[in-house]
Amino acid sequence: MTNDLTATHGREPHPKAARLRQHVEYLAAEPRSRLRAPRAMQRAEAYVHDELTAAGWLVERHPFDARWQIGSTDRHGHRALALKPRLHRRLRGANLIASLPGSGDGPAVVVGAHLDSVSGSPGADDNASGVAVLLETARLLSEVPVPPRVVLAVFDMEELGLIGARQAARELGRRGGVRGMICLESVGYFVDDPGTQRLPAGFERIFPEASAEARAGGYRGDFILVVHRRSSAGAAEEWKRAAAAASPAVPGLLLRDPRPDGLLGLLIGLAVPPAGHLGRSDHAPFWNRGIPALMLTDTANFRNPHYHRSTDLPRTLDYERLATVAAATAATAISWPDARRTV
Repeated sequence: MTNDLTATHGREPHPKAARLRQHVEYLAAEPRSRLRAPRAMQRAEAYVHDELTAAGWLVERHPFDARWQIGSTDRHGHRALALKPRLHRRLRGANLIASLPGSGDGPAVVVGAHLDSVSGSPGADDNASGVAVLLETARLLSEVPVPPRVVLAVFDMEELGLIGARQAARELGRRGGVRGMICLESVGYFVDDPGTQRLPAGFERIFPEASAEARAGGYRGDFILVVHRRSSAGAAEEWKRAAAAASPAVPGLLLRDPRPDGLLGLLIGLAVPPAGHLGRSDHAPFWNRGIPALMLTDTANFRNPHYHRSTDLPRTLDYERLATVAAATAATAISWPDARRTV
């Protein structure tokens, strides 16, 4: 098994893997939440701000005051977001939005990850892993001679129902537009043993091709699921190619959501639960606004037994593979294809 990397088979870890582990260990030292653990959330936010600034990014804090939001509870447990509904009267939070100096104007590619965890969980995989990859992506992009038009977004209150991402999708759409979005959602848990990957109920009937690929691989939990729609099919293929070039240890399994972008896709997801699983993270508000988006995930509760539990700890993650996720994400952000060339 490769889900407990307290040691790296007697070898020194790659510097990228060591950095990623440092990020996760700091962020996942304790549960963090604007409502339930505000001091820990402030500590984590300050760390991310300082790391992005040190990498040469201009970081802005975007507070929001959201009222009467339909969302979910952030109490721990394995139930999916759609099964934990709640109406929030008022939520005050903040997103971090970062850009590289000299990257120009025009529509951007957004790379985003949520910072908060559920109550009682340190959230190493969900979602310190995603934030760590975002920080490594920031470092990689800062080394590009001509900076691409990429915006990094660190979202608040994902566990309350994608609240921060809703605010960011609206704001970024006004500020020059968004070409595409890459969501990093629980990307660090891998298991090479057969039978460790589960599928949602009804999944094989609705998504036969992706199900067949998982079955052919012996239901091993060794891949990153790349969820996309027609508008982001080219970007999904680019991520898979970039991951294969970086390391054969992280195959990308592509899953095309057949729903259209926009409100209709949202309504279909509410009516068809297996499709609704594909919108359980911060890419969904971008889809709902007609913006092409990807979700990268290790499939969370369909693979990771520590999901939303106190045992979601840094030692359970694979940092060498996380480095591959970061390399492929940076490459895709740079080369995000024109949606008109996708099929």
